[in-house]
Amino acid sequence: MEMHFATLWESIADAIPDQTALVCGDRRVSWRDWEQRSARVAAVFGAAGLGPDSKVGLYLYNGCEYPEVQFGAFKGRHVPININYRYLDDELQYLLDNSDAEALVFHTSLSDRVARVRDRCPKVKCWIQVDDGGEALDGVDAYEDVVAGTDPAPRIARSEDDVYMLYTGGTTGMPKGVMYNMGGMTQSFVSTVFPVVGLPVPDDLAEVAGLVAEAQKAGNTVVSVPTCPMMHGTGGWVGMMMPHCAGATVVSLEGRHLDGHEIWQTVQREKATQLVIVGDAFAKPMLRALEEGRDRGTPYDTSSVRFVVSSGVMWTSEVKQQLLDWGEFILIDAMGSTEGSMGTQITTRGNVGETARFTMSPTTKVFTEDGRLVTPGSGETGMVAAGGNVPFGYYKDAAKSEATFRTIDGVRYSFPGDWARVEDDGSLTLLGRGSQCINSAGEKIYPEEVEEAVKLHEGIVDCLVVGVPDEKFGERVTAVASRAAGASVTEDELRAFTKERLAHFKVPKRVHLVDQVQRAPNGKADYKWAKQVVLDAEA
Repeated sequence: MEMHFATLWESIADAIPDQTALVCGDRRVSWRDWEQRSARVAAVFGAAGLGPDSKVGLYLYNGCEYPEVQFGAFKGRHVPININYRYLDDELQYLLDNSDAEALVFHTSLSDRVARVRDRCPKVKCWIQVDDGGEALDGVDAYEDVVAGTDPAPRIARSEDDVYMLYTGGTTGMPKGVMYNMGGMTQSFVSTVFPVVGLPVPDDLAEVAGLVAEAQKAGNTVVSVPTCPMMHGTGGWVGMMMPHCAGATVVSLEGRHLDGHEIWQTVQREKATQLVIVGDAFAKPMLRALEEGRDRGTPYDTSSVRFVVSSGVMWTSEVKQQLLDWGEFILIDAMGSTEGSMGTQITTRGNVGETARFTMSPTTKVFTEDGRLVTPGSGETGMVAAGGNVPFGYYKDAAKSEATFRTIDGVRYSFPGDWARVEDDGSLTLLGRGSQCINSAGEKIYPEEVEEAVKLHEGIVDCLVVGVPDEKFGERVTAVASRAAGASVTEDELRAFTKERLAHFKVPKRVHLVDQVQRAPNGKADYKWAKQVVLDAEA
């Protein structure tokens, strides 16, 4: 049995056909029906002329269709391509062209953008629209019609060398397709999720379905709620694909904007065992919803939740502690990126570690710029290198691949761009992305550290820090922050507050207060927006 997501999920569907695989609102899809609907999707792509390695664009919000289309693409040995639903015409056209997409499945609420780029995308020969209340395009097949009117594709043998790819926006430049070996990716996900849900890691993929079935009979079910977009790694990998490798139910939220109340209502209704979030940007609204529910006399039942998992941005120890006041959760803070996993921090009641301090994965190293290993406790900073399941490159970008994925002493590593220190005990303190590092009067300043200090003020909800050109300092440290409802904190008060926590050269020279700090749908920082806010305000 080959290491391949499609083959794995087919075996699980055979073992637990009547268990629920997908939920979105009132819609519930069993493992049997998920597998069969995905097989029909695979047949639609095959009839359109797609073959092994053909790319399929997913321009979709969260919902049952996202995992169906992805599973269907895997079945046909195609490569699903995640497309940010925030992308407008030029960005959408760029990604379709760069990925060599031959099919696009999109929600009708995004159809106006699709209509404007159709003539600019000659490689795309299969267009399918999912009805979500938007205006349907003429001449484009409706998703439910083609699924209902197509017989399921037969199961086929697949290759562990098939390509798995996820596009990352990164922090600089245009989106890049990060390519993994399908066999390594599948094995990595199984090895990661099984210990978390209390199952032994199988020696052979053929054992997975049996272990999952036994766990289901014993009542050990996993119900995962990805509160962030499935189009990104945190929601798609941690919230959807990894849980499905353990026979989980994956529950999509119906709302398309972050709503703490909807999250807890869904947890309560579905008895969710796992929540997947993106740091403070998600945890703080969730905390407010818990407080509001309690204050109005209708507290939320959080007792089913065992794990809250975050990845991608800062998740501060203070916010973790506040969350633990509401339940016996295990908080898993995963340090990683599309290009690789680097470490974790596990937090429980009575065991709250320092913000941005992680236990390194056994395959993780930290190297100085001249290629030396950073000595623990030396105070030196270095580039974090992720080993283990390392991508084999960026799609159609040999130069970037060579710079990011390197072999040192016979071991292949990924260098996503994160900088860190290695402490005396071997733990890793994350400093931030080198591409966002601010050079002010010769000092290196990592925005995440400054943002954390500003957000400690009880009157601040969120903050981003950028460097802007300055004649005296080269770059000037500047913050954009949003106040909590009813708070009256001033710029001078915030600077004074931050001076008590950071070296003087790290303190923002200016703090611009806004109604809301803008972030991407996955909670990641939008530094381009923050810098423009500063430049406009100081023009």
